[in-house]
Amino acid sequence: MEIILKEDIIGLGYKNDIVNVKNGYGRNYLIPTGKAIIASASAKKVLAENLKQQAHKLAAILANAQKEAEKLNGVAVEVAAKVSATGVLYGSVTSATVAEELAKKGIEIDRKRIIMKDIKTVGAYVATAVFHKEVKVEIPVTVIAEGQTEAPKAEVAPVKEAPVVETPAEETAE
Repeated sequence: MEIILKEDIIGLGYKNDIVNVKNGYGRNYLIPTGKAIIASASAKKVLAENLKQQAHKLAAILANAQKEAEKLNGVAVEVAAKVSATGVLYGSVTSATVAEELAKKGIEIDRKRIIMKDIKTVGAYVATAVFHKEVKVEIPVTVIAEGQTEAPKAEVAPVKEAPVVETPAEETAE
């Protein structure tokens, strides 16, 4: 089923995208909740006209997303968690945990904008913050054992530096 999204849906698409979904997902969830409409020929014409008229607004939205992304350049998150003797966490580190740590640093970001797998062991990881379909920022996340000293950080640092150095160069080149 071909539909037009009326809002951003992580993992599916962005507002005004035309996407294909399974019939049940479209008819039973997306359309009744107002998140999408059926992409008929007339709806596609209306969408094209609206996009043409809103080109300047879309440029402003992109600029705003880039400004928000600039706040995260060079920011690294360190999470202290309870760890078993084998190095496995009691619980996990999720996107909500990363959002809380960023809030402690004065950077407010919705947890739904952070994409990452749940972390269950100590180490260095990367989370991606999505502000716009063209603006994504990678955030290095280091998970350490609660009450650890500086020694484990030094072991993890070489792993953490590689993504941090590469990502800003890629983001600024786009």
